[in-house]
Amino acid sequence: MNNLKKIKVRELRLGMFLNGFDGAWLQHPFWKTKFLLLEPADLLAAHGSSVAECWIDIEKGEDVAPPVAVAPAAAAPRVVLPEAPALPPVSASFGEEMQRAAKLCRKARDATASMFNEARLGNAIDPEQCVPLVTEIAESMLRNPGALISLARLKTSDDYTYMHSVAVCALMVSLGRALGMDEEQCRDAGLAGLLHDIGKATISNDILNKPGKLTSQEFDSVKRHPVRGYELLVRGDAANAAALDVCLHHHEKYDGSGYPDKLAGEDISLMARMGAVCDVYDAITSNRPYKSGWDPAESVAQMISWKGHFDQKILSAFIKTLGIYPTGALVRMDSGRLAVVLEQNPAQLTKPVVKVFFSTKSDTYIPVERIDLSQKHASDRIAGREPREKWQFIRVDELWAGEFALGAM
Repeated sequence: MNNLKKIKVRELRLGMFLNGFDGAWLQHPFWKTKFLLLEPADLLAAHGSSVAECWIDIEKGEDVAPPVAVAPAAAAPRVVLPEAPALPPVSASFGEEMQRAAKLCRKARDATASMFNEARLGNAIDPEQCVPLVTEIAESMLRNPGALISLARLKTSDDYTYMHSVAVCALMVSLGRALGMDEEQCRDAGLAGLLHDIGKATISNDILNKPGKLTSQEFDSVKRHPVRGYELLVRGDAANAAALDVCLHHHEKYDGSGYPDKLAGEDISLMARMGAVCDVYDAITSNRPYKSGWDPAESVAQMISWKGHFDQKILSAFIKTLGIYPTGALVRMDSGRLAVVLEQNPAQLTKPVVKVFFSTKSDTYIPVERIDLSQKHASDRIAGREPREKWQFIRVDELWAGEFALGAM
């Protein structure tokens, strides 16, 4: 068939009709193999797979020639987001920023715990008091975003609620930058993230930290936290519109199946759609009393697969900030070695800096080697993400976070 053309997966771009991967179906990230590539998240997922080549149908989509505008598939109208700029270069190394980020995490955790305690006592919340903290978090994200985002995932059951708020704050700032927001908008996004779960101050810790399955009554209580948080902020009469909206609507889904108001599409505000992505990512990557957190790379792949849950354009921008293989992800190399991802190369999302430490061929630890996969001399590459549960004896977080994974924060 002359309309089919075999190309490298890395040559795929939006507007092409993917007719199939040249490899086992289990290796690629989609439940279907024939479809028009219209969503940036799908393109990122394809580029991050371990399959090297694929087939495109040039009668149904674009060729590898210079791109031609492709009409988007019929869908709910979208807000025109600002053109996303190139992410600014980091001004501090990952290691340097880890030291500062650890201190900031401790400070932010204590401040957030104090805020939740005030809410439990029935006192009004003053968001303005949080602005200096949000500013510090934004400055850390500007120096090196990977450090604070990654450290904030390392939570204990006792401080989960507080550190989750800090993590979502940081993720919102980073996502705002990726969407082209200015400094004030990013600060508003961060503040909204810090306050988004304040309603959980009204829920018993016995329910929040319950190791087993919640009863229907307990689950109903948890589902009321967006409304309760909104009411707390309204009573304080100082929260801005973004904070109020993200607090109330961060559990809405793009297909209308969320809560509390079952909003759909762009009836959900831009900030609330951002909040939904950031909230879910941190929740599923964090250890909880009732489950272990998912590997960061597995979490990204799962979020891509949940059709109807998120605004795909926002999800794509979010993945750009994290990388397809985020810091802390366990990956298998073409050589059969295991590695943990240390930091990102923003211009090449599939080629981060990794630390190789284990041979699956000899089933033994090997001398640790740091490899920047974006460098021409790099002789190995990532074959794909590796399930953490398969290697439970390996303390993955200690390999990238060192002392901070041992509770040093």
